[in-house]
Amino acid sequence: MVAHPVPRDWSDVFLTADGSRATVDDAAAEPEGRRGFFRRLRENMSKTRQALGAEIQATLFETLDEETWERLEEALIMADVGARTTAKVVAQLEMDAESGDLEGGEALTRRLTELLADLARPGEGHIDLRPEPTVIMVAGVNGTGKTTTIGKLAWHLHRELGRTVVLGAADTYRAAAVEQLTEWAARAGCEIVTGPPGSDPGSVAFEAVRQGRERGADVIIVDTAGRLHTQDDLMAELAKVRRVIAKQLPDAPHETLLTVDATTGQNGLRQAQLFSETVPVDGIVLTKLDGTAKGGIALAIAGELGIPVKLIGIGEALEDLRPFDADDFASALLAP
Repeated sequence: MVAHPVPRDWSDVFLTADGSRATVDDAAAEPEGRRGFFRRLRENMSKTRQALGAEIQATLFETLDEETWERLEEALIMADVGARTTAKVVAQLEMDAESGDLEGGEALTRRLTELLADLARPGEGHIDLRPEPTVIMVAGVNGTGKTTTIGKLAWHLHRELGRTVVLGAADTYRAAAVEQLTEWAARAGCEIVTGPPGSDPGSVAFEAVRQGRERGADVIIVDTAGRLHTQDDLMAELAKVRRVIAKQLPDAPHETLLTVDATTGQNGLRQAQLFSETVPVDGIVLTKLDGTAKGGIALAIAGELGIPVKLIGIGEALEDLRPFDADDFASALLAP
């Protein structure tokens, strides 16, 4: 598989107008900070590692037979890597083993880590800030951490990149969402555009983009109403919000992110599939990795839908929203 460059830190995740990566004053980008975050990621992936089972260590591959591959398949599926993705991984491992290129359990475990990392990076992992202004639309099911993700992303953009950010509170059906986003706007030093409770989400999104352009904002982030992927009317409304934004600014939104709760496992894959059929989804924000045994869903979404996971959430703190790194993720998934 071809390895695509994937962001490792906030200093890598954003592309700027000159096509270069943004310069971020991010202490976590330092080697010690990265090691600290990897330790936390590994700790937070412990439940998924337990789901994979202690058998996925070098000892699993001491005897390579049909039972070995069946046990590996079962363990990966239990971690919600998904049947199709699991089949690809195990088939490739069998081929590698039969060719004699890999000798010993440790070599096979390393190869498994490489295969999982490759599957986790199906495409471009950056967030492109080159359009002026850049419009980011965020969607997702209620309870996936969508509004919190928007607030944290705005904070990083404004506080670390010095970008001016306007938030659009187009989740008009839930008063708490507007209140929460307003609090985040104040915390991040951003402006926010809201509408009356129950007002048309499209009109709020339109107004947010309009005011953002008038104010010379660098980035406009539009929140949308949380909705179940099975609610056809609300899914149609999401497509309408996107069309309204495009009327205000052609080619916008430039980035559509979908928040997925990792604890939902394969249901998260179904959500991503149906949302992406309604609006083009550029990237996934995988939240709540700190409380799940189903972290393999990141591999299922990337491997089966070809949508890159761009950000992950492993806690409530600001620093717990981080760029997704496929190598770190696969290592944390399998590390003893």
